[in-house]
Amino acid sequence: MSNKTLLEVTDLSVSFGKSKNLSEVIHKISFSLFENEILGIVGESGSGKSVTSLTIAGLLPKKNTLVEGSIRFDDRELTAISNKEFNKFRGKEIAMIFQEPMSALNPSLKCGYQVSEIMKQQLRYSSSESKKETIKLFERVRLPEPREIYDRYPHQISGGQMQRVMIAMALACKPKLLIADEPTTALDVTVQKEILQLLKDLQKETGMSMIFISHDLSLVSEIADRVLVMYKGDIVEQGSVYQVFKTPKHAYTKALLAARPVMDQRLERLPTIASLENKTFKPKEITPQKRALRHKDLYTKTPLLEVKNVRKEYYNKAGLFRPKKITKAVDDVSFSVFEGETLGLVGESGCGKSTLGKAILLLDKATSGSIRYRGRELNRLSNNEIREMRKEIQLIFQDPFASLNPRLTIGQALAEPMKVHGVGGNKKQRETKVKELLERVGLDDTYFNRYPHELSGGQRQRVGIARTIAVSPKLVICDESVSALDISVQAQVLNLLNELKEDFGFTYIFISHDLAVVKYMSDQLLVMNAGKIEEMGDADEVYASPRKAYTKKLIDAIPKGI
Repeated sequence: MSNKTLLEVTDLSVSFGKSKNLSEVIHKISFSLFENEILGIVGESGSGKSVTSLTIAGLLPKKNTLVEGSIRFDDRELTAISNKEFNKFRGKEIAMIFQEPMSALNPSLKCGYQVSEIMKQQLRYSSSESKKETIKLFERVRLPEPREIYDRYPHQISGGQMQRVMIAMALACKPKLLIADEPTTALDVTVQKEILQLLKDLQKETGMSMIFISHDLSLVSEIADRVLVMYKGDIVEQGSVYQVFKTPKHAYTKALLAARPVMDQRLERLPTIASLENKTFKPKEITPQKRALRHKDLYTKTPLLEVKNVRKEYYNKAGLFRPKKITKAVDDVSFSVFEGETLGLVGESGCGKSTLGKAILLLDKATSGSIRYRGRELNRLSNNEIREMRKEIQLIFQDPFASLNPRLTIGQALAEPMKVHGVGGNKKQRETKVKELLERVGLDDTYFNRYPHELSGGQRQRVGIARTIAVSPKLVICDESVSALDISVQAQVLNLLNELKEDFGFTYIFISHDLAVVKYMSDQLLVMNAGKIEEMGDADEVYASPRKAYTKKLIDAIPKGI
């Protein structure tokens, strides 16, 4: 890191809306970025960190946007230049990696073409030169089979590989500043660790400066030199990584640090920002002795769900003269779930955990094996019996926005499953029940007539939970249900799930790639790898003394902070 300033932001304010009705979302913030430095920006959704980065990159729409203050980049005032001038060095001097590569990459264009086009436009390379350099970049970002990926479409590669293509695209013109906006959100911990290491290595090689944006403080601590914390459009704290992590001054920073589950400690409730700011949080640890007594009580019962030797295979004919290809998504999996238990199911993307969840729900029936719920073989149920069974086994989705109908109000979305399953005698009774459910998940009855797009991610997830519990299920499968949420919102949702478990006697299968969250929630832990169960046992014991190398790899990949 040098002492020369590359970027200087002074009294920056950003407002959206029409001239007579402007809403200010960034409030006179000031910070600097030095050459060859990595600056971390942390905060929840809505804190203003992404708006700040988009303003620096000149990507906010000019219409209905008012930018005040100064942004000086390499001795140029960015707020005073036109879009045409900005286009000359956007990508060439300031590049950006977006949070969701599938949305940022054009699905109709091959990966290699999308990267090489930037070189053609900005560096005036020929087609052959740009292809050659793109393949070199793909090798540099450690993409497997770079020549093959050059000719593949985004949907033909994994999420981690798509993110590497985005990084290659951002580095194509050797920028002075790279802005990485949540580049590892919802990625597996092992892929996340690889991407972080890759960005650190590339930054050292090229000497570029980087702004790394995330809601996860422990993640930022592993890559940044300095950190600034944003909250509701303001910078509430900034300093070195050591200062912010070891001696945080603002209550919001302290709350962010405390809200993530700690691997070596299990609390009855996770702290939230509100509970820490109001000083109402009292940590109460669940001791190993308490958990041992609970286990003894659980496992003297008859299993609620028994999965035996389940396989799920997919068949793909590669071509007219090529043999049929068999993919074993779930390969000879067996386990039991007891009433009142939370079973954690963890593993990387593609390990088969979501496929297994779908097989239990009969959304994608198993190829072979037995799945028994309350002693009944699910694969032998009639259509009417399956419909009745769905009332007892429910699913909380990963993306609540995608799972909610945008044309239905929240009230209609919650009443719909109740009507299908005959819960509530009439419309008025269902409406009363819906309002009770909203209150139970921490939302008041004003949400009854709102639409999904009017809610935040955390609020939509609460609606998803309310819809799940509307039909009083016994077994709830949570499939990556908190993976895309902010740390503090995630803490609120995890606390809510545990409260509902105690109040209604739910049994959970909690699926996630985040071992810290799974271990916090679970009594029993299953680690899946390549369709098989790699390791199984008490959640605390598996973490404390993992037997398999794969489990150790997952644990080692968890950001540890400083």
